[in-house]
Amino acid sequence: MKLLASLLTAAALAAPVFSAVAAGEAPPAAKPDLVKGEASFAAVCAACHAADGNSTITVNPKLAQQHPEYLVKQLQEFKSGKRNNAVMKGFAAMLSDEDMKNIAYWVASKPAKTGFAKDKDLVAMGERIYRGGVPDRNIAACAGCHSPNGAGIPAQYPRLSGQHADYTVAQLNTFRDGTRANSVQMTQVAAKLNDKEIKAVADYIAGLR
Repeated sequence: MKLLASLLTAAALAAPVFSAVAAGEAPPAAKPDLVKGEASFAAVCAACHAADGNSTITVNPKLAQQHPEYLVKQLQEFKSGKRNNAVMKGFAAMLSDEDMKNIAYWVASKPAKTGFAKDKDLVAMGERIYRGGVPDRNIAACAGCHSPNGAGIPAQYPRLSGQHADYTVAQLNTFRDGTRANSVQMTQVAAKLNDKEIKAVADYIAGLR
């Protein structure tokens, strides 16, 4: 009798999943495991990005509070080679999709530390570009995709607020020279920026909050 009851209970629990499959729907995705995410981050990521995702090495990005969907996408593209970085490819190759999701959602839950602009002579130019673009050269405003305060748009455009200027400069340069080719929009924007403009907008972003 107990066996029959167990079988009936299992069938009842499985019914919604079977119904979804029969209807051509994907079963609901598993929720990220933040405990596993923290452990994986500590083992794989913390040495370069700090224990809480607020990297103190200015050429390595701050990851805290970044949109998790964006982080998962970048890790997948490092692993596949679509985003070219030998160091990150090696780390990403060690991770399953589940690992990536767990890590991304854990580090996204950590508050990002604010940054500061350093070059007073350039920050005004950076603000003009970030907020208004360069209309006469068809350069779009950064704020259009990354929002006025640098918060970005979840699942679409990354958070930039407080990001290290050195890292932002490096990424804009790789978009411009084609080394990083995993965003058509950013390649098109960066192609039109000169060195001074890249430095200015990166410095402005560092102090954005």
